[in-house]
Amino acid sequence: MSDKPYLRRRAWLRQQLLLPLLSSLGGAAALTHASSARAQAASAEAVNGSGASFPSLVYQRWAASYLKATGRQVSYLATGSGEGQKLISARKVHFGGTDSPLPPEELSKRELIQLPMLVGGIVPVVNLPGIGDARLRLSGPVLAELMSGEIERWNDARISAVNPGLSLPALPVRRVVRADKSGTSEGFTRYLSAVSAGFSKSVGASSQPKWPGEVESAEGNDGVVKALKARAGTLAYVSYDRVQRDRLSSASLLNAAGQWVAAGEAGFRSAIANSDVARKGDDLASLMNREGAESWPITMTSFILIDARPPSGAAATPVLHFLYWCLMHGDELLRGTGFAPLPIALQSKLAGRLSLVKPRDNKPPAYQAG
Repeated sequence: MSDKPYLRRRAWLRQQLLLPLLSSLGGAAALTHASSARAQAASAEAVNGSGASFPSLVYQRWAASYLKATGRQVSYLATGSGEGQKLISARKVHFGGTDSPLPPEELSKRELIQLPMLVGGIVPVVNLPGIGDARLRLSGPVLAELMSGEIERWNDARISAVNPGLSLPALPVRRVVRADKSGTSEGFTRYLSAVSAGFSKSVGASSQPKWPGEVESAEGNDGVVKALKARAGTLAYVSYDRVQRDRLSSASLLNAAGQWVAAGEAGFRSAIANSDVARKGDDLASLMNREGAESWPITMTSFILIDARPPSGAAATPVLHFLYWCLMHGDELLRGTGFAPLPIALQSKLAGRLSLVKPRDNKPPAYQAG
């Protein structure tokens, strides 16, 4: 594939991102300041992030490419969205990853800025002998009954009804769920609550739900994958990139358009296109259960949180430089990861949020240098 579309996209985005900086710092003076800070940025402290495990492999990939391109070190630890929110609120990391966006009033209270970074999908996965990827079909209500413990065996008539001709084993359903406070769990249970009134009443949407009956708990997406592989008859939920990487057997879902769809980047892009994320540039708009023949029903945006009032411009520069670099190169690095980029019109609006960082020493961060 030619890189020309990505280069044109990057050039356009760079122009859009420069406008707030030039406006806030005074045109040419901003560029002079950025150039003089180049040496300082090169020796800047390492950037540390923590939080959502849903996009963690992408952030780690971006960090490795960033190190190779700039010599600057960035690390990201997958600890769950709840921990990411907690650590950045306590200023124990430079940025926190979360799949559960904070409302404006909470951002103001904690003096944080929230940036949407990418879009991905949550996928139900199974360990059923002889049943390969995307062969098992699950409607939303049937998936909800499985996850609430109402369906106890895989050859249950309710599963057979949506899988004519598929030989289902008489194995007990073993559920693996997230042990940590997780945006993936919140997104998954939000979808199940939307498609099942019974699930909404008995479990509800939560980042750390109280699952009925006996379940096995595991830390992070990778912990869930390990537990899934260990026992036949297991049902779990993970981010789509783990399905690709670990060659898991995912379930197809019935979407809002009445189509059976398998998880994939095309489905995530369709969900974006049929939402107010694309139509209105609203990064908090839901991507769940959108119209569109290809739309994956459990699609969501993942976010990064940063300090809105860092102690100094110099202290803010390393993390802002990394985020700016990701905006310039992230789309290219997303190819083949199992995630989809945000619409370019929304990405350009993020420049305004970067310029909302107001260091307490009133010295502007030189995040576009180098």
